[in-house]
Amino acid sequence: MKNFIISILAIFTLNTSLNAQGIKTPAPSPTQTIKQDFALSSIEITYSRPNIKGRVVFGDLAPFGKLWRTGANAATRVTFGEDVKVGGVALKAGTYVLYTIPNKEEWEVIFNKGINNWGIDGYKAEEDVAKFKVKPNALAKSIETFTIEIANVNPSSAEIEISWEKTSVSIPVTADIDGKISKAIETAMTVDSRPYFQAASYYFETGKDLNKALAWADKAIEQTPKAFWIMHLKAKIQAKLGNKAVAIETAKKSIELAKEANNMDYVALNEKLIASMK
Repeated sequence: MKNFIISILAIFTLNTSLNAQGIKTPAPSPTQTIKQDFALSSIEITYSRPNIKGRVVFGDLAPFGKLWRTGANAATRVTFGEDVKVGGVALKAGTYVLYTIPNKEEWEVIFNKGINNWGIDGYKAEEDVAKFKVKPNALAKSIETFTIEIANVNPSSAEIEISWEKTSVSIPVTADIDGKISKAIETAMTVDSRPYFQAASYYFETGKDLNKALAWADKAIEQTPKAFWIMHLKAKIQAKLGNKAVAIETAKKSIELAKEANNMDYVALNEKLIASMK
């Protein structure tokens, strides 16, 4: 009897301790934060990820024509590190919450100032700062866990992709960085240490004044004569200008320098460039 009482007391003590301390279990809709370098800053998204769990999502769990938190728990937060356009609508740098109104044929996307809202609780239409419509896409395979990602990342454009069940939507994001970079290049060219290679690369990649890009590439080569990567850039600029014979000779010089540096990646890049011009 004594041992039995001791056992009961031990169990009672253990249960009391567990209740007092709490038991950590997996969150049913775990939080995820993603951050993507974009344009001249970044995009950061924090959201909760529910699972389907055999339910019907769109049209039921997320009713058509009704405001949806776009995830679970607290409202999904999106931070833009610089001024952008979302769905063609201008949006200042800052943090916003993302709401959507799903429908079969189109979704309405809303960016709102209510960053402390719990889901749609606290939502105020007057705090909307951007509102536009996008077309949903049908997926061949069902996505069990609600997912937001930043895809198709280019220097000045990207897409926020929302996927769940057999539906996805893409929110286009753009940033006007050309003016900022052009001004920065203009300013940098007035000081002693001039970023000729970076400036030539930007002009080449964005299709700006290629003759100026070529002149800057030559200046960069003067500064670093054995820079095979700059020589490769020069060859690409010459090729884009239509000077194929000259571009091939420049690419061959880049190959020689790359072999000296034991960089076979650039050897391959130059060989591919030469092949494209024959």
